[in-house]
Amino acid sequence: MLFPGDASPRGSHAGTYDPSTSRARRFLHLMIVLVALFVLSWPLLETFMLETEETTLTSPDLPQSIGQLRIVYATDIHKGGLYTSARVSSLISHINACNADIVLLGGDYADDSQGAVEFFRQMPAIHARYGVFAVLGNHDRTLPEGNVTTIRSVMLSAGVTPLVNAVSRVQIGTGSIYIAGIDDVHNGRPDLKGVAAQLSASDYVIFLCHSPAVIPDALRAVDKDGRKDWFDLGLFGHTHGGQIALLGPMLKADQVPRQYLKGWFQHNRTDLLVSRGVGTTGVPLRLFCTPQIHLITVNAAR
Repeated sequence: MLFPGDASPRGSHAGTYDPSTSRARRFLHLMIVLVALFVLSWPLLETFMLETEETTLTSPDLPQSIGQLRIVYATDIHKGGLYTSARVSSLISHINACNADIVLLGGDYADDSQGAVEFFRQMPAIHARYGVFAVLGNHDRTLPEGNVTTIRSVMLSAGVTPLVNAVSRVQIGTGSIYIAGIDDVHNGRPDLKGVAAQLSASDYVIFLCHSPAVIPDALRAVDKDGRKDWFDLGLFGHTHGGQIALLGPMLKADQVPRQYLKGWFQHNRTDLLVSRGVGTTGVPLRLFCTPQIHLITVNAAR
C-alpha cells in the first residue's frame, strides 16, 4: 500500500520521458512537412524544366540537294508574370544553341496583343541560317485589331518573317522549301484554302497554325492542282498539352479534337506535331506536362 509522498512501485515506468522517442517524432513531422512542401511546389518548379525534344523524320519531298534540314520549333511562350524577360533571354539562348537552319514560332508570345508587341520589341536576336518565321496565336489576336499591323512590323524589325495567311519560299542552295502560315483560327481571319492553293503537293511544305483545331480542315484542303497531302510537316500548339495532366488535362482547348491534345501524329505522308509549348496560361503551373521546344531533323529520302 502506498501513502501520499511514497515513491512509485519498483518497476513502474508511468510518466517516464524517452528523449529518443521525442526526437523520432520531431523528425517524422519534419519529413511530412518537407514532403508536403515539395509536392505543393512541384507544379511551379516544373514550369522551369524546359526540355528539347529531338525528332528525326524522312521526307520524299525534301530536295536531295538540301539533304538535311534542321528545324527548331517553339510556341506558347506567354511572356508576363513569372515568365520574365530573363527567362525569354534564356529561351532564346536555348534556341540559338540548337544551330538551326530555320526557326519557327507558333504564336501566343504574351497574354494579349500589346504584350506580343512588347515581346518582339524586347526579344534578343534569334539566329538561324535561312530565317525565322512566325504565326499569331489567339492571345496575339486580341483587340485592338490595329495591333496586328504593329505586331507584324515589330516582327520584321526583330528579324522574324510574319506568316499571316502567307507563304514564304526559302532558297537553300539549288533547292527550296515552302513555309505556309495562316491567321489564328479562333480570333483571327484564317484563309486556309487560299494558302493551300498557292502550293504544290510535290514541294516540301511546312504548315504553321497556332491551334490544332485546324487539322481536320487542313487534311481535307487541296493544293493548286486539286491534290490533298499538300503539306509535309504541320506544327501546332495552343493546348499546352493540357498543362496540368494529373487526372486528365486541366487546360481544355475548345474546338480542338481530343486526339490532338499533344504529341506526334501521321496522316498518310504528313507528319503533325502538337507541342506542349513553353509557357503557361491561367495559372503559372504545370504537372506531368513539362515545357518543351523541338529540334526536328528532316532527311531527304534516298
